[in-house]
Amino acid sequence: MGISLGPVPRAISPWRLYGAAAAASVLTVLIVAQPKAAFEASIFGLKLWFDVVFPALFPFFTMSEVLMGLGVIHFGGVLLEPAMRPLFRIPGVGGFVVAIGLASGYPLGAKMTGQVCRQGLCTPVEGERLVAFANTADPLYLIAGVSFGMFGMPEVGAALVASHYLAVLLVGLAMRFHAGGRMGTVEKPARRGKRSALLARALQAMEEARRQDARPIGQLFGDAVHSSLRSMLFIGGCIMMFSVFLQTLTAAGVVTWVASAVSFVLSPFGISDGIVQALIKGIVEITIGSDAAARATDADVLQRVTVASGIIAWSGLGVHAQVAAMVHGTGIRMAPYVFARFLHGVFAAAIAWLIMGPLRPALMPIIQPVSSPLISEQSIGFWGRLSHSLTVVAALSALLVAITAVLSLKQRVAGLWVRR
Repeated sequence: MGISLGPVPRAISPWRLYGAAAAASVLTVLIVAQPKAAFEASIFGLKLWFDVVFPALFPFFTMSEVLMGLGVIHFGGVLLEPAMRPLFRIPGVGGFVVAIGLASGYPLGAKMTGQVCRQGLCTPVEGERLVAFANTADPLYLIAGVSFGMFGMPEVGAALVASHYLAVLLVGLAMRFHAGGRMGTVEKPARRGKRSALLARALQAMEEARRQDARPIGQLFGDAVHSSLRSMLFIGGCIMMFSVFLQTLTAAGVVTWVASAVSFVLSPFGISDGIVQALIKGIVEITIGSDAAARATDADVLQRVTVASGIIAWSGLGVHAQVAAMVHGTGIRMAPYVFARFLHGVFAAAIAWLIMGPLRPALMPIIQPVSSPLISEQSIGFWGRLSHSLTVVAALSALLVAITAVLSLKQRVAGLWVRR
């Protein structure tokens, strides 16, 4: 009788293996050769994670786990199915994922996409569309972190917010054609009482999901906190390592050499050296690239905001690595996601250029009051971000609970009326 050794791993191309080994070896040598730069970059990444990422994301990570265990995500998925399928070719549960992803920022949209795919609520192809649409920067980072903290210009926040979210809407509409718009099957609603049938199916989906989970509330919350902390530690490690990679490459002169070559090619278009260096850094890490764009004093504000908007939409290889880990084992491929982020970067840069350039006199009086921050410059730190995240989480949770309670009561009253 043979012994099963588990699934056979997929064969790896020798050239890919040699390339990865060579790159890892070069980076290791650079880190050893530049210990001071590596140490300072590690401290910078750690501070960035603790002051910005952890307080902004941890409440959302915990809330998403709790909502999944309570079945609220399944409930909303059935209700949003008729709208999300024809528009974006994603299942209804994607509506909740998009809403929470837009409010929380990278990489919670990817984490929730991985969760719904593992629970069988969407196919891998639908997940590729969803993660491209739902994984975005959060408004607090755009307004407080970039416009206040990096540019020192609050009016820049309006252009960044408008360009980022208009561009991701265009990406969502473009990705609906991915894989020919193919989707999984969905249960047909009952012919009589279509709205009542939809509500009944939504409540039934929530009850079934809660029944399958079956964890007590205390255990569910504890597991959510534990899982969220583990994810946050992984994200912090990614931020630190990519900060180290970029800083050691900069100290070794690699970034300067590449920037000089690219500047020579782009010099006929009037692109400054500072902007080119910001683009190269932004390819690797979102915050370092955005900060470099803000500090590019050899370029005007229009170029700096345009490049920063594109960098934030691209999000950097560090965020791409986090996304790859969040969707691992779901069948979601990274190539469509990277292409979608490239599209997002191009769209966001173009829209930011239009807003800050030709359309600025007409659009700024309209979009600036809408995107004006409800925070001050003093609330950018740890406690300010944590307070903002907790407030948004509490508001979303209260809204979801209220909607669920009202619809459940309506269904019970309708059932009682039919029986009478």
